[in-house]
Amino acid sequence: MIRVLVVGADAAGMSAAHQALRTAKSTGRELAITVLDKGSHTSYSACGIPYWMAGEVDSGDDLVARTADEHRAAGIDLRTGVEVVAADLEARTVTTADGEVLEYDELVVASGAPAVVPDWALRADGSPHDGVGVVKTLDDGAAWLERFAAAGDGAHVVVVGAGYIGVEVAETALRQGFGVTVITRGRGMSMLEDEMSERVNAALVEAGAELVLGAEVTGLDLDGDTVTGVHWEGGSREADLVVVAIGIRPATDFLAGSGLDLADNGALRPDPHGRVADHVWAAGDCCEVRRRLDDQWVFRPLGTYATKHGRALGDSLAGGSLSFDGMTDTAITRFSVGEVHLEIARTGLSRADAEAAGHDPVALLTEGTTASGYMPEAEPIALWVMADRTTRRLLGVQVVGGHGAGKRVDAAAAVLWAGGTVDDLAWMDLSYAPPFATAWEVLQVAARRVAERL
Repeated sequence: MIRVLVVGADAAGMSAAHQALRTAKSTGRELAITVLDKGSHTSYSACGIPYWMAGEVDSGDDLVARTADEHRAAGIDLRTGVEVVAADLEARTVTTADGEVLEYDELVVASGAPAVVPDWALRADGSPHDGVGVVKTLDDGAAWLERFAAAGDGAHVVVVGAGYIGVEVAETALRQGFGVTVITRGRGMSMLEDEMSERVNAALVEAGAELVLGAEVTGLDLDGDTVTGVHWEGGSREADLVVVAIGIRPATDFLAGSGLDLADNGALRPDPHGRVADHVWAAGDCCEVRRRLDDQWVFRPLGTYATKHGRALGDSLAGGSLSFDGMTDTAITRFSVGEVHLEIARTGLSRADAEAAGHDPVALLTEGTTASGYMPEAEPIALWVMADRTTRRLLGVQVVGGHGAGKRVDAAAAVLWAGGTVDDLAWMDLSYAPPFATAWEVLQVAARRVAERL
């Protein structure tokens, strides 16, 4: 019997555990799988929390793919409320916060990544001030629903950070009728090129949000332990609630001194099968992933990568051969408030990434409509397409537009995955009917324009 110990019971950890059990049936291996998680929830969609907060999802239970009882019924020894604080790889043991020492034959690190909370948001005991919090777990979502209900009409929400979560929470707060200020130390949606992020910024302002760019929060105004305002160098804003959305950090502190190589932020770098070292495996938000386009390791904590790498890990651990062969840096979100609806998507490299990888990039911005112009469905869309001047290889695509704009990025991601050229994207066979596209699909028009420039 092979004793498998999994640290973390969300997307990567439970995908690995269940796939290992499925593969073991065909390989003849006998596995005893124990999963430890310091939280109380398992296998839930953190990405859905902002939509639960907005009232689009009825209950946090709707975000749970598999309950703890369902995992246990499948033969997994799942233990919640158990925090792992140390690992001894030579002895093959882990130690919990309660002092319990557990032995294993194979260790799977799927410990995730908690939200980063700056010192200015915390009391002396390390807990956030009243009215201040993050959006990462189901407990966070429930807490925000309570805060929203208690805040009442006229409340003002300050969102610190303007990445995916920051934009999604700004949408949530505006749809709840709150005043909203978004503060970011750089520019909004900085993972996009300037000309694309500017469109997102404009939508935030059009929807009623105040946007403060190039400002780093330095502290809070408090009434006792309750937040009343936020200040930064050169400015301040009254606030009833403050959402901190400045990023996350891998939960790998328990591996300190283990001898494993960690990235600067603490992330692990598993191989395509999930191996980190002999008898040690890892997947999910505690890991970096390999970007196929430039063979670089990057920190992209997304559920799509966590579940795929977890599945490959579980299969390989049980004697299979599945692998997670990197990614093309594809992501999507939306901002939708009243008459303002914007879909935001990207795949591939940024211009800076391409230049760092030694490419000679050529990029153009193309504007069009999501459907034939005479159709009522037609909405504006902007596409940024980049290719290498010499090889014509497609390098990156970004999309910002109305209803139906965002998922166009998947066609570009498929070309990137296959190592195709901008000509492949321009001439591949895509669907057309007036309610869905123009006769020359706007994505292909954008690609064709870059191809002609080359």
